[in-house]
Amino acid sequence: MLRLRDWRMRTKLATVLVIPSLAFLVLAGVQARGLVGQTTALSDFAEQVGIGRQITAVVDRLQQERDRSAGELAALRRSGGSADRDAAVAALKPLQAAADQAVAELRTAAEPLADANAGWRVAYAQVLEAYDQVVYIRSAIAPAVLSSDTILSNYHRAVAALLNLLAEPSPGDDQRALTDAVLRYVQLSRVKEFSSRIRAELYTAARAGRYEVDDQATLTDLRAQQLTALGAFRVTATAGQVARYDQISRDPAFTSAAALEERTLPTVTGKPAVLPASQWWAASEQRHELLRQLESEVLDDAARRADEASARQLRNTLLVVGGIVAVLLVAVLISLLVGRSVARSIRLLRGQALRIAQVDLPHTLERLRVLDRPVGAIEVPPAVVRARDEIGELAQAFVAVHRSAVDVAVEQALMRRNVNAMFVNLARRSQVLVERQLELLDELEREEGDPEQLENLFRLDHLAARMRRNDESLLVLAGTESSRRWHRPVGLGAVLLAASAEIEQYQRVRHESGGEVHVVGHAVGELVHLFAELLENATAFSRPDTLVRVVAGADGTGALVEIVDQGLGMSPAALAEANALLARPPAADVAASERMGLFVVSHLGARHGVSVRLRGGRDGLVARVRLPAALLAAAPPVELDSPRSPRMLTPQLAAASRSVANGRDAASAAGRLPASPGAELPAGRLPGPVGVEVPVAGRRPDVAAGPGSASGPAPAVPRPSRPVPVRAEDVLSPAAGAPAGGGGWFSRQGPSAAARGTAPPSPATPVTAGTNERGLPVRVPMAQLTAVTQSARPDVPAPRHDPDPDAVGGMLTRFYQGVRQAEADETQEMIIPPTGVPSEGRPQQ
Repeated sequence: MLRLRDWRMRTKLATVLVIPSLAFLVLAGVQARGLVGQTTALSDFAEQVGIGRQITAVVDRLQQERDRSAGELAALRRSGGSADRDAAVAALKPLQAAADQAVAELRTAAEPLADANAGWRVAYAQVLEAYDQVVYIRSAIAPAVLSSDTILSNYHRAVAALLNLLAEPSPGDDQRALTDAVLRYVQLSRVKEFSSRIRAELYTAARAGRYEVDDQATLTDLRAQQLTALGAFRVTATAGQVARYDQISRDPAFTSAAALEERTLPTVTGKPAVLPASQWWAASEQRHELLRQLESEVLDDAARRADEASARQLRNTLLVVGGIVAVLLVAVLISLLVGRSVARSIRLLRGQALRIAQVDLPHTLERLRVLDRPVGAIEVPPAVVRARDEIGELAQAFVAVHRSAVDVAVEQALMRRNVNAMFVNLARRSQVLVERQLELLDELEREEGDPEQLENLFRLDHLAARMRRNDESLLVLAGTESSRRWHRPVGLGAVLLAASAEIEQYQRVRHESGGEVHVVGHAVGELVHLFAELLENATAFSRPDTLVRVVAGADGTGALVEIVDQGLGMSPAALAEANALLARPPAADVAASERMGLFVVSHLGARHGVSVRLRGGRDGLVARVRLPAALLAAAPPVELDSPRSPRMLTPQLAAASRSVANGRDAASAAGRLPASPGAELPAGRLPGPVGVEVPVAGRRPDVAAGPGSASGPAPAVPRPSRPVPVRAEDVLSPAAGAPAGGGGWFSRQGPSAAARGTAPPSPATPVTAGTNERGLPVRVPMAQLTAVTQSARPDVPAPRHDPDPDAVGGMLTRFYQGVRQAEADETQEMIIPPTGVPSEGRPQQ
């Protein structure tokens, strides 16, 4: 399954389509991931910039609290009274509450940024930690137990942490405009922070009433840092923002605070002035508020730019991802359409090829194998794929191969039909010769008086009958039906007895009948042939001193016949092969000539629906033959038998019959016949089809010589009373005990006019049924013939108008010779009469 050439076409197409699709998906995924990452970064950046409003609010509140706390500490150290401490606490308490409120708002706004980048989270944690220190240090302001630098340093650290958090948002290296926007409001916040610390220093000096030693140095440093931050702001700010700052700097409140601050600058001639605390705090607070307003404007501008950039990036990402998905869907759709078209064409081609290989071609071959059907035009279906690509060309090639195979099969069928026609012609010719030989033997047997010579003639008669059975086997293999027909039901026991009369070692066969079962007349001849082949096989492959038992009886709706021998048996493999051949008749080939009996049984069984199975017995082989219900019939009406025709019995049998009728002993009427090594039939009597027992003497069993193989009675020759079967036709013919009026073995016609009590005269001219395609008259078979027998009644003499049996026998013999000669002279080209008109030279079916 891992080899590429063993993959199914659907798998190969899926592989061809999936691999490029996966490669495209990987590349598109990488691109989309980058875009999604940028979108996420810009979205986080916009949120971080937006939270800057809360950060600047906290910074402003802490600046207010820090600057006021610095002044209150200076005042407490100056006076140190409890009233002053209470006033300081009361003044600082609203500022502390405002700072706590601003920090709470910051915490709420920072909750969505819990998954922000690590740098921002670290800076935010530092802010919270620094503010906790501020909250902790507040309690040390009123007692003034700590130095001002220690207390104010906590405020400085918290404000510095907040400014670092404000500067933390970063849009990336490729977003220069957004970086400048962040830098602008950060620098402006630093300018505001330095301005606030200058205010705190001056307010502390005003509340203390004097400057400390290092206050001027601190103020100088703060002013320098403020100018640096202001320069950085002007560099990064837009023209509008610079103009806005200049406008604020010209505001009277801003200029008033600047003027007061200039008074604190050191001069060469004098010391810096100490400003009034309330005046300085009010002026500086107004300037601080103006810077706060400008800071909010710059921050809002940065937040707006960040939101626009984030929205723009999100839109671009969605467009790119949508484009990728659309391209992928279109590619997949086109691939599916192309793959489906290819797969459908291949599936249709595969289906047509399998249908040709498994259905159409075997059905055509099976149709051509049947020999009784004409070979007509066989249509080859067109190709199911009508495309002009390679698959369509392959479909046309399949159709061409199918057409060539059908043409070859038709040629083979025609050739096989020609061969079968040759078989039929040769078999018919051989049958004519055998019939003539049997007639000649009949004449010699009637004229011969020497018992030993008569026995030799019987042996020749028997060999000729077996030759005729071989000819009939050839007809069966050629697909032609047997010409021996009965039209009235015949007892199954009579059929089996007739079959035993067709084999060489008939003396070894013992019959056991389990009930009255009758077989339809049209199948009697071929069933006799089938059972004769099985009996021949049973006697040929068993010791001469053993018996072959034939057990027959009804079995449900059908009948069952078992032929049991004590022979060599068969191996399991050979038995399975033989049963398979019996179950499905094969076509005639070279093997048929080697095992002709098995082939004939298989074909005859399939023709009539007879099931034949072989199985191993205790000492030999058992052949089970199951006759279907369709081959069984009700017993015909019982009528008294007519006297036996001298034609159907040999002179010895006729003499024996007369001796029994006159009350004489059958043994005294028969001559002596050399003893045979085989066993004798039970009771020394041969049962007829309807239960009339016929004394048997002086005749070997064989295939019949025809209805007219004897011309008249001959002098009786004494024979021993050893029971010897007659021919199959003698056993099954109406003269041997069947009801009068039945058709002979060559016809399926109903009872003759003589059997119905009327004897119309024969027409002077042949009866015809019109003309055929060549303008020749078509004769009606047997239209000029009348019945040869009529049922006898007790004590009622036969009608005087009955024809002489010898004359009728001669007439039937000449007619039968003509029929056989016509069948032997048939050529491959046959004249088919119009529908409904019986053909000449063949009995009506």
